[in-house]
Amino acid sequence: MASDEDGTSQRARERVQQVSSHIARAQSAKDDVSQPPTSRRKKNKQASASGGPPADYSDRLGEIATLEKLARTPDINHRGYARQKKAGKLWVRERVEALLDEGSLQEVGSVAGDVTWSKEKGEDGVEKEVIAAFTPSNSVQGYGRLNGRKIVFTADDYTLRAGHADGALLEKTLYIEKLALSLRLPIVKLVDGSSGGGSVTSIRKQGFSYIPPLPAFDQVIAQLNLGIPNLGAVLGPAIGLGAARVTACHFSVMAANIGSLFNAGPQVVKGATFEEGLTMAELGGPDMHCCNGTIDNMARDEHDAFGQIRRVLSYLPNSGFSAPPVIKSNDAPDRREEALRSLIPRRKERMYDSRRLITLVVDNDSFFEIGALWGTTAIVGLARLNGHPVGIISNNSESHTGGALDALGSQKLTKHLKLCDVMNLPILQFVDIPGYAVGTAAERSATMRHGINLAMAYYTTTMPVFSVVTRRAYGVAGGVMLDCRDPRMRVAWPSGDWGSLPLKGGIEVGHSYELKEAAKKGGQKMADELYARLETEYNTLTNPVRTANAFGVEQIIDPADTRPVVCNWISHVYDELMEERLAKRRAGTLHASFA
Repeated sequence: MASDEDGTSQRARERVQQVSSHIARAQSAKDDVSQPPTSRRKKNKQASASGGPPADYSDRLGEIATLEKLARTPDINHRGYARQKKAGKLWVRERVEALLDEGSLQEVGSVAGDVTWSKEKGEDGVEKEVIAAFTPSNSVQGYGRLNGRKIVFTADDYTLRAGHADGALLEKTLYIEKLALSLRLPIVKLVDGSSGGGSVTSIRKQGFSYIPPLPAFDQVIAQLNLGIPNLGAVLGPAIGLGAARVTACHFSVMAANIGSLFNAGPQVVKGATFEEGLTMAELGGPDMHCCNGTIDNMARDEHDAFGQIRRVLSYLPNSGFSAPPVIKSNDAPDRREEALRSLIPRRKERMYDSRRLITLVVDNDSFFEIGALWGTTAIVGLARLNGHPVGIISNNSESHTGGALDALGSQKLTKHLKLCDVMNLPILQFVDIPGYAVGTAAERSATMRHGINLAMAYYTTTMPVFSVVTRRAYGVAGGVMLDCRDPRMRVAWPSGDWGSLPLKGGIEVGHSYELKEAAKKGGQKMADELYARLETEYNTLTNPVRTANAFGVEQIIDPADTRPVVCNWISHVYDELMEERLAKRRAGTLHASFA
């Protein structure tokens, strides 16, 4: 019995001591709050001196600060850094600084990497773990702002393992891709290397080989179709997965002085195709990929590439659930442009500057062309009308086909239509199309197959389209561009010239029997006279005013009034139709697809 009482008393005393200890600590915390910060720091130091860790975690914060400082400080003696500078390239953190608004960087995974820890004795004689060396992951990622717009970004560090996955890049990249989708924030990808792709050394490190995965690509597809802007820049050799990541973007740009892109580098190519001595630029430089549509635009250098990314983003929403950003315009919406009246030559065979036409109609200095070096039979880009962002499409009469759409031109228009659709960008198009390109070269390049893919894009996208028929509209291609919406929103200029076939060639086909008979009866002279009479008759019949008489074209306008007409249209789209479209997309009843 006495033993039980002693045990109970002992437990009671321990409980009292425990409660007293809690009360004492609570009182101590109150005293700390009432004390100035310097007094609290002294107490923390005293706690550390007594053998315990500091209460404010200053030891661990110090480790983080040390690691971040090491990551932000380049090792100028490292061979990768020396190679980067010798190639004339910015270091990864210099790139991030050049891209983002000043002071806007909020890094994610700032201390990710390989740390070497060692043991050292402190002044108190106690052995502690300290940082001996640190190799940061070969990617800098996080949040930032572009002209005030919040974004997420990934930036490869080619100086460390050439951007391969065994440099601890992949996990961070996967996280940022998921973050962009979850937060519906634009993502910028600065690619230099394999961007998390594999390397032979990965096998050695893991101890086994593997079937190549493609992680996060489902998130990338979801971003593209949701209209979350994906903007990529090639700032060195983009290899394998790095090449795939930037090519998949809504918009991509390559720095001409340092960029290249390929499925595999020169050494692998040498063993596979026996092409020896290739440089990176010869294998996949800007002359290759900015001219075949793999990459949209070419930039002079890295800074120009960053400028183009900022410019493109200024026209785009954060996602397809938002409207494109409207800004105040200093260009009057009712501005008339007399120069447009004489822009189209009276002689149908002559060319004119389609880019000048675009710039005369849209807001001053607002036209940004995309893909100027490829698919040159068509011109596409972004612009503003009275501050409202729009997608621009135009045929190019100065191209080698005279404006007829070839395979690459159709591919270019298809991509642009899908871009505008997922970004909720209304489309203004200037139509002067003699049809699809013809001839053996056109047939060999599958012009009709790509032309029908273009037709599918026109008929499956849903953004409003306003067409200005500046001159020709012939054949299937003309019908695709001008009959894709019901009701049609279009006007024509008095230079309009349309039909199933152009008169040149069309008369020979339609009247081949009569012309042959005339040649048999009176020789070539009689056939030429008949042809001249037919041509005069058809030129009279193809007067666009006759088409308007039959309501075959809704309205022929004075070209000088084009800007007021399209500005009136775009204001209505944004004021009355845009919110309904956004509501349908948020509800999932209207779907847009880029990929």
